[in-house]
Amino acid sequence: MNDANIQAFLKAIAEAEGGGYDFMYGAIKGKKKDRWRFTDFSTHPGPGYHGSTAAGMYQITKETWRDHGVKAMGLTDFKPETQDLIAVEMLRSIGVIEKIKAGEIADSMAPAARKWAALPEGPSKGNHYPPQPYVSYENFIQAYKNFGGIVK
Repeated sequence: MNDANIQAFLKAIAEAEGGGYDFMYGAIKGKKKDRWRFTDFSTHPGPGYHGSTAAGMYQITKETWRDHGVKAMGLTDFKPETQDLIAVEMLRSIGVIEKIKAGEIADSMAPAARKWAALPEGPSKGNHYPPQPYVSYENFIQAYKNFGGIVK
């Protein structure tokens, strides 16, 4: 997690997904007293808007939290540090950690887009889950670079 490219990639995912550590699906950045925010990080917060369980900085579903966090890693809460660890584990499980460290971002996008609906599958490509909104590859790369990531 100390790798600058991994950190930049995670921040770019969060920006694309519109997440915040305390966001349930449906929360709006900058909105105070948002009913789709949570304060109890002792567990995954459960369903948000339209029943989606996507939550947190990386919009991690309850199922993903159970599979990657609880079962695979033995994590028991949904604190910001836990969300970061789960996102890294997700990247590791799809085999793109080393590619991201090497700056091979285009090659990392298709597998990542299967985990995060707001990501494009690569240059000049859409996302894996149409008609879900997504960021363009160019916007993702710009965010990644703005967060200190390097592209090969």
